[in-house]
Amino acid sequence: MLRVILSGGGSAGHVNPALAISEIIKENRPDAEFLYVGTPDGMEHRLVENAGFKYASVKVAGLQRHLSLKNVARNIKAASYLLTAGHKCKRIIRDFRPDIVIGTGGYVCAPIVREAAKMGVKTLIHEQNAFPGLTTKILAPHVDGIMLTVSKAAERIDEEYRGKCVVTGLPVRKGFSEEKPPKEDAKRALGLDENTVCILSTGGSLGARAINEAALELMEWSISSGAKVSLIHSFGKNNREEFEGRLREKNIVLSEHPNFIVREYIDNMPTCMAAADLIISRCGMGALTEIEAEGKASILIPSPYLAENHQYYNGLVLQSAGAAVLYEQKDITPGLIAKTASDLIRDPHALGEMSAHASEQFIKDTPERIWKVIEEELR
Repeated sequence: MLRVILSGGGSAGHVNPALAISEIIKENRPDAEFLYVGTPDGMEHRLVENAGFKYASVKVAGLQRHLSLKNVARNIKAASYLLTAGHKCKRIIRDFRPDIVIGTGGYVCAPIVREAAKMGVKTLIHEQNAFPGLTTKILAPHVDGIMLTVSKAAERIDEEYRGKCVVTGLPVRKGFSEEKPPKEDAKRALGLDENTVCILSTGGSLGARAINEAALELMEWSISSGAKVSLIHSFGKNNREEFEGRLREKNIVLSEHPNFIVREYIDNMPTCMAAADLIISRCGMGALTEIEAEGKASILIPSPYLAENHQYYNGLVLQSAGAAVLYEQKDITPGLIAKTASDLIRDPHALGEMSAHASEQFIKDTPERIWKVIEEELR
């Protein structure tokens, strides 16, 4: 039996890759047994238990990089957690006896991966972002291998550890790895006119105010210009009241526009992406990998609120490849996103070129690459 500890948390962007890696392992080793290590009350606990995994918790907290009295207090608490985390992780490892420990980022995976390395257990980490996180930088000297989503990330890892790096890509959800329906079929399945140009905009499950404003501008433009455009938008669970208020301010009645699909959350994203000619999105690497898998042109607005502005560097990879237009949020002026979108959809050749470049970035054999790395370590 193969015994595997997985760890990653703080956001779905760290948890979903771990769950995807477990699926890759199970396809190759049906006898594999898993234990997930996370925090007692982090979002990873809910996501992992819903997926049916055994779960062990370790109390850890992230270090705050900006100095303030409140953050000093938080860092003291985080340091105190670390003093006990090592002992707890050692006990978890001794009880479970893993053959390999794999971390997918977030501060939660640092102590379990570090302790496993100290105890002589094989260890791997997967870095999702083009700008590696602090956890990856801390663990790089100690792990046996570092899997990367994009090659650019290796440039930001200390040179002496780059020999451990392998570009594997990022696993995508099954709906994106399966055969895609034709765009027209996807539009019909959503109840949209197959002859319209379709724009999909989303700020993720929580939503993003900048993307919500862009969607509102696009609705106004579509209504006033009479353009044959379909719009699909998710405003996120944190923004319902504000977004509905903005719709009222702009006198937009959704029931009068069957070509507008507006939801709090898009639960059929593969179909919506298949229908889209252009996507407006944040720059989480999971979202970008799905855009690449679908081969779609995009306008990208990285979140400015994340550590080291890492979403900007994610988006830069697609822009540099000619697959996307990238705007930092601070540079967005009223009407800019709507104008950029309307200019692009009036130029089918440009959209086609961007879509082709997006497809070129997608690593189709990610599962095989990830399993190869794991298998080599298990030898």
